[in-house]
Amino acid sequence: MAQRINKDNFEEKVLKSPLPVLVDFYADWCGPCKKVSPILEELAAQYKDDIVIYKINVDNEKELASAFGIQSIPTLLFIPKTGKPQIAQGALSKEQFVEQIDNFLLKK
Repeated sequence: MAQRINKDNFEEKVLKSPLPVLVDFYADWCGPCKKVSPILEELAAQYKDDIVIYKINVDNEKELASAFGIQSIPTLLFIPKTGKPQIAQGALSKEQFVEQIDNFLLKK
């Protein structure tokens, strides 16, 4: 299951994660975010040993959203173990998520 995080545990959970991380910046009222949510739950189960998926509610965590320059949601932050993170905006399909996870995060 995708875990919700906040500014208090962001560094520990995301920046110090032993696994690659996918962060979903979302809001409860956002239609495309609601479309992405069940896909992320499926992926969290599918990749549970390989990556970690976190969710950040931009309405509750304005400071974190601002720190990452989040201007539209959903915004997805893909953080590999090495190299620079990548950002994707908008509702991705499951296939697009799998492609990003396999090719970018896991470098399969």
